[in-house]
Amino acid sequence: MSVRIVTDSSCDLEAAEADELAIEVVPLTIRIGSTEYTDRVDLSVEDFYAKMATSPTLPETAAPSPGAFEAAFRRQREAGADGVICVTLSSDLSATMQAAQNAATGIADELDVRVIDSRSITMGLGTIARLAATAAADGASLDEVVAAVDDIARRTHVIGTLDTLENVKKGGRIGKGQAFLGSLLSIKPLVDLSTGVLEPAGKARTRRKALEWVRDVVLEQPKVEHLAIIHSMAPDVDELLRLLSTRYERADVRTATIGAVIGTHGGPGMIGATWVDPE
Repeated sequence: MSVRIVTDSSCDLEAAEADELAIEVVPLTIRIGSTEYTDRVDLSVEDFYAKMATSPTLPETAAPSPGAFEAAFRRQREAGADGVICVTLSSDLSATMQAAQNAATGIADELDVRVIDSRSITMGLGTIARLAATAAADGASLDEVVAAVDDIARRTHVIGTLDTLENVKKGGRIGKGQAFLGSLLSIKPLVDLSTGVLEPAGKARTRRKALEWVRDVVLEQPKVEHLAIIHSMAPDVDELLRLLSTRYERADVRTATIGAVIGTHGGPGMIGATWVDPE
């Protein structure tokens, strides 16, 4: 059986890597002001952050339509797939999984499609998709890849820190007074997305302390696999890599730019880490 992998653009995989692994990425939609864009198709990550910086309102993101997923599933069938695994960003953060499930139901008589909630996002999701594609390429069956994805998803972690409260303010999650005070005090919120929902993990008083928190959380683990640094155009990626280099060589740590899906809510300058716990 030939098994193929489909995911969505919140995975933050580079197009060249997705192509190399035969992963089809279904894009979300981004609206900035009155203009609508297709994520990473007609709006690059760099252009997104540039446009967001000058927008008075928070950009909006929308899940792909069921039709977009169904078209992707059909392309995989035409390419020779006997089964498809579609792994999506956390269902607690988006309606993307529901759209994929509706599409899978619509094509059920033609193709076996399994939709899996990654309970993750950004390179956490990207890592799950990569490992699923590798298992499929190695000849694993549909059921075997499903089991592997479920297992990897349970062991995947995503943590990070925000550099600005401006997007949180625009989104109405905190008031202007709180945002002003937080910015005045240089407070950097710390967050954990490892369960598929955004959980506050504390506050750091400086950017340096926030980077050290990320380092400490990673190094508190006896060992991690598939470690990646994620960031939204942050200027201090090299510094975080240096902080982690006491145990993890730079060459062994991936880096990925956070796209519009998470960048909309967290703003520029976010930085964090994703990894998979060993079995």
